[in-house]
Amino acid sequence: MRRYLVTGAAGFIGSTFIEQLLAGSEARVVVLDAMTYAGHQANLDQATDRARHEGRLKRHYEFVQGSICDRSLLAALFEREKFDVVVNFAAESHVDRSIESAGVFVETNVLGVFNLLDASLRSWSDRTPEEKSEFRFIQVSTDEVFGQLGETGAFTELTPYAPSSPYSASKASGDHLARAWNHTFQLPVIVTNCSNNYGPRQFPEKLIPHMINCALSGRPLPVYGTGHNVRDWIHVSDHCRGIMLAIEKGLPGESYCFGGRSERRNLNVVEAICDELDRVRPRADGKSYREQITFVEDRKGHDWRYAIDDAKAERELGFKREFTSFEEGLRATVGWYLDNQDWMKTVMGRKA
Repeated sequence: MRRYLVTGAAGFIGSTFIEQLLAGSEARVVVLDAMTYAGHQANLDQATDRARHEGRLKRHYEFVQGSICDRSLLAALFEREKFDVVVNFAAESHVDRSIESAGVFVETNVLGVFNLLDASLRSWSDRTPEEKSEFRFIQVSTDEVFGQLGETGAFTELTPYAPSSPYSASKASGDHLARAWNHTFQLPVIVTNCSNNYGPRQFPEKLIPHMINCALSGRPLPVYGTGHNVRDWIHVSDHCRGIMLAIEKGLPGESYCFGGRSERRNLNVVEAICDELDRVRPRADGKSYREQITFVEDRKGHDWRYAIDDAKAERELGFKREFTSFEEGLRATVGWYLDNQDWMKTVMGRKA
């Protein structure tokens, strides 16, 4: 039974990965999460529901509350489990929060990654050559480490890092450490970079769930600047399938980008959310939710455009998107949030 350590899995992307992993393999999965404001037991309960009903949860899954900044905890977990795969989702991830308070981003996204790499290396070094060759450390990163694009072009695995926010700088630092541990110590590390994720269980500080929540609450829908900044959107389930492929088929020392091929201006995304809500949950006064759109002062250092070319992942890993239409994925996402208002109240009730 392959043994996984998945950090930060009580969050949005990590819980989706856990759901796919438990559904598609006989792995032993240990989840390590500090349960900060964005980590919720409700996410893990949904992610493990199928395995629970099939009677596999007790043998295949364990939750440990703790931080990747806790070196003694990491050492004890690696000593006990001797993990074959480490997947690091643990991160402070909201740009606005990094601008307000960068220290915690450095602590988790830089020092925490170092601790995880160090614990992995100590465990890996004592193994047989065959065990060493089968080990994988997956550092899950973001397209924001590449900086910003102009009106044309796309990020690839060869794009130089040029982070421009405290968040992206901290993520870039962790990525550099991961690559250094591969180059210097030969630890089998793979780095993945993704575009903007969307889908179920995303914490409502992010654009799409935030706008849904504001719209349903009758509040203004705040759009930065003119709303013309461009992002590429990938459904979280497609991203997690990409990570799974990187584990199974990726080569140590390589990086793989995963995108949605769905570039949209932020304003257009908000308008699409309004239009879908108009269709499925009309306002009582008969007006459009678009009337709630309000333009606010732009974010400091707001990157203009992101886009990912994931041809390498398609070619070398066989990566394919199931959500080929952003509109289809957005409809499903809006529907999920409408059907899961109790989840929204639960997670917002513990907002930091």
